Amino acid sequence: MNFEQAQALFAVQQLTLSQMQYDQLERYLAFLLETNRHMNLTAITEPAQVWTKHFLDSALLFRQVEIKKGAACLDVGTGAGFPGMVMAILRPDLAVMLLDTLQKRVHFLEEASKRIGLKNVRCVHARAEDAGKDAQLREQFDFVTARAVASLPVLAEYCLPFVKVGGVFAAMKGPNEDGAAAEHAIEELGGAMIGERRYQVTEIGQRSVYVIEKRSHTAQKYPRRGDKIKKKAL
Repeated sequence: MNFEQAQALFAVQQLTLSQMQYDQLERYLAFLLETNRHMNLTAITEPAQVWTKHFLDSALLFRQVEIKKGAACLDVGTGAGFPGMVMAILRPDLAVMLLDTLQKRVHFLEEASKRIGLKNVRCVHARAEDAGKDAQLREQFDFVTARAVASLPVLAEYCLPFVKVGGVFAAMKGPNEDGAAAEHAIEELGGAMIGERRYQVTEIGQRSVYVIEKRSHTAQKYPRRGDKIKKKAL
């Protein structure tokens, strides 16, 4: 996909893309596909599809949530870097932390950041339930997101402990999530659902973003151990 095609793809969704951002995303794409030959990072390997189903999908988060200039952001369970790496490329003012449980993926993300030339990315190898207890990370972020398959009550327990009071957690989900089913968990963790944004993009399909504001401190007993979270969600 050349620059004009990528720019047009973003423009249809009222998103801008500069030549520098395009070049950085292309370097990211090349390294992603190179690494994917020996490490399972993504099932999507056709470049145009990576642009739509990973890059554009990640960028669309900016259409659903306003993130203040200079915000400290965290992508929980980032995997190959979606949406966090794309956020860092498109918004160099943001300080973005990428958190993942697999050391090999963290090494990939660190190398990708170097190759792209990003100065606003930090990569951390940790389980969310452990990192959420770390005083240096707990309630330290203005904005937290996750683009994950776990149910919303489970994601809320993993993610809300990282959010500052007054900050926002945005869960990127598919079309079948029931936001109402997570209301008790969100309230228990100090949050409040302030938005449920549903949208359809031809190249991607139907998506939902659940926007949760942190209203009060999360009780110290949360997050629980991962096995307990999965066994019985709040």
